[in-house]
Amino acid sequence: MKNIKKDTLIIGAGLSGLTVAWKLKQIPGHTILLLEQSERAGGTIASHAEDGYLAEGGPHGFLDNCTESQALLTETGLDKECLKAPLAKFVRYVCMNGKLKLIPQSPLKILVAPLISPLAKLRVAGDFFKKPLEGEPTVSEWVQYRFGKALLPYVDAVFTGTYAGDLDRLVIDAVMPGVRQIEKEHGSLIYGLLKKMKGAKETSQGKKKGLPAMTSFPTGMGRLPERLYENISSGEINKDCPALSISRGNDGWQVNTEEESFACRNLVLALPVNIALALLANVTSTPPLAKIPEARIVTIALGFGAGASLPPGFGYLAPEREQRFCLGALFSSNMFPGRTPKDHILLEALVGGRRHPERLELDDDTLIQEAVQDLQQLLNLPNPPSYAKVLRPCSGIPQLEKGYPDLLKWRNNMMKEEKGLYVTGFGWEGIGLNDMIKTAYRVSEAIKLGEQDRGEENAEVKKVYF
Repeated sequence: MKNIKKDTLIIGAGLSGLTVAWKLKQIPGHTILLLEQSERAGGTIASHAEDGYLAEGGPHGFLDNCTESQALLTETGLDKECLKAPLAKFVRYVCMNGKLKLIPQSPLKILVAPLISPLAKLRVAGDFFKKPLEGEPTVSEWVQYRFGKALLPYVDAVFTGTYAGDLDRLVIDAVMPGVRQIEKEHGSLIYGLLKKMKGAKETSQGKKKGLPAMTSFPTGMGRLPERLYENISSGEINKDCPALSISRGNDGWQVNTEEESFACRNLVLALPVNIALALLANVTSTPPLAKIPEARIVTIALGFGAGASLPPGFGYLAPEREQRFCLGALFSSNMFPGRTPKDHILLEALVGGRRHPERLELDDDTLIQEAVQDLQQLLNLPNPPSYAKVLRPCSGIPQLEKGYPDLLKWRNNMMKEEKGLYVTGFGWEGIGLNDMIKTAYRVSEAIKLGEQDRGEENAEVKKVYF
């Protein structure tokens, strides 16, 4: 078996691995190799073009409020190609009591909107008098404690749209560590956020920041990994080549595949959490969790012709209490141009998630039929769809539930101790594309400087958008 040597070996050619490779190739003389277990690069990003429609089997875009993501667009030239749908222009809805209720994106507008009763709004102010909640509360427990039950359906919608998760299982320390940190520092979350906003305003030198925009590309999100892949030569990536084991070598790390063996000074596991844990099982201390739960969703792309119309905006989400078949739907033809044939509309319904994995077992025809029936109760869709396609996931969405904060601490400590080992990817420090790019930048900078990655030491306060 050959033993091929590289400066850095990256396992996983999803967005994280491709971004690390992009950055490392800027270092003169630095040799890299990517190992990808599947036949394609791009990971969960998967655009689907057919019959004049363009849908997404994975992420539909990313917000333009991340410094690293914007830098990557500029470096790759994709800033000249990207399409943007501003949140200030495209509203969103939550399904409440069988009807779509518009959700303002401005905190002040949310405060005055008739989303909850005046008494429930008064209960939200009770946050000022609540001590930090001890332990590892679920999102549901934490929201009820700080703000009352009335907000739960709306918070449910938020985490349905991000994790396809379950509020009674996701833990607040994992999904919103920055918010939890503010609560612990200031007691009141609202007070802490107001103080943080005041400090940010004083340092912004009068520059007014508006709402971010959703970003994609004319050919779909697949253009992002495609552009990163264009910079990789054929000798720098092995597809259909799963890593079977990793171990410490004489001067770094050893990676074995079915046919070859590789040696490297730096080993980057740019993988979803569970796949990374499986590879790490025999080379590090025992993690607090052997694996974490995952949620899978199917995307049902539906095209409609004359007579059908969509309300303005991005789409809607449905909290669990509504008992809908669909978790929600994206109004794709509203967001970005060129996604449908002329005079047609496209929406993409989401089905399954942490609470309803059984729905993924349904055949395509049943999924389409059930989704259309559900959507017709909420939207102006008088006729059957002229186009329907079920896009099934290639992987699940990591669920940051009980024990995840300790797992993340274990990973950070492990990376400090294991020289040349870097662990990033889907589910580590978040699941969004911005999360992936941000951590990939940090890992590549650590490799460039010959340092160990310490993980995110000060958790970012992520703003909530429906």
